[in-house]
Amino acid sequence: MATISLRVPENELNIFKAYARLNNASLSEVIRATMLDHIENEYDLKVFEEYEAERANGTLKTRPINQLWEELGL
Repeated sequence: MATISLRVPENELNIFKAYARLNNASLSEVIRATMLDHIENEYDLKVFEEYEAERANGTLKTRPINQLWEELGL
């Protein structure tokens, strides 16, 4: 597993440590989970914005849910 070094002001470090303690997690676990959540949220927002843009300009392609279920064998 790789190691990342991060410089933060002391007051922010204290906040991070307190949050980790409240969640019964290590500082590494909290930072890793927070970063992954942030990346996932940004990705979800981008996908949603692309969907909205396609819907607005009339290029959105849809299909009946039954067709998708058939393709998935459900």
